[in-house]
Amino acid sequence: MTKTLFERLGGRNGISNIVDDTVENHMNNPAVNNRFLPFKDRPEQLAVIKQHTVDFFSAGSGGPATYKGKDMVKAHTGMNISPEEYMHVIDDIFEALDKNSIDEDSKKDVLSILWSLKSMIISK
Repeated sequence: MTKTLFERLGGRNGISNIVDDTVENHMNNPAVNNRFLPFKDRPEQLAVIKQHTVDFFSAGSGGPATYKGKDMVKAHTGMNISPEEYMHVIDDIFEALDKNSIDEDSKKDVLSILWSLKSMIISK
């Protein structure tokens, strides 16, 4: 039986690690860190954002989680994220996937998901 993407990403714990590593990458990426560094002073809000992200990717990858956050358009409206910023975010995610030893097929599946979200996030 084929494993779900959720399972291939390491389940909830694996996705949580990937999200933590991705946020750290964003904080260190000069192309996008201005959007993330302010959350260092608001750790409670950062924890909520991380939790929503873990739930979103857990549910979207075949896991048992239920995502109860905003839809992607509502979550990103007013942020005016550029295509360049979106690509930097994808790079940061892939760096986190590599750090967590995620296989190439799973990375392709993640890219497919991220690409499907692009129009819901950019320039909103």
